[in-house]
Amino acid sequence: MPLTNEQKKHYKSIGHHLKPVLIVSENGLTEGVQAELDRALNDHELIKVQLRIAERDDRHALIDELCQLGRCELVQAIGKMALIYRKNPKPNKQLSNIHRYQA
Repeated sequence: MPLTNEQKKHYKSIGHHLKPVLIVSENGLTEGVQAELDRALNDHELIKVQLRIAERDDRHALIDELCQLGRCELVQAIGKMALIYRKNPKPNKQLSNIHRYQA
């Protein structure tokens, strides 16, 4: 289910203070990157990903592929950073960025 504009606005405000949890380089989406993506989304729900790829079109294609493989929603993409979200049905309240930063 796509995120509403209100949810995106809230998640952007949380994501502004986050540091990148996952860094994707020129090697792309290797098995290790995919495993770390899945683990990070399960733990944190909302994560920031840094893409170390020079070409803008390649970055956008990689973000689309990342969202498909991770079954997650893109909240925001600025430059070489992407903020993505996947709801965890049983979140850990100490690890989840959504629960830790809720107002």
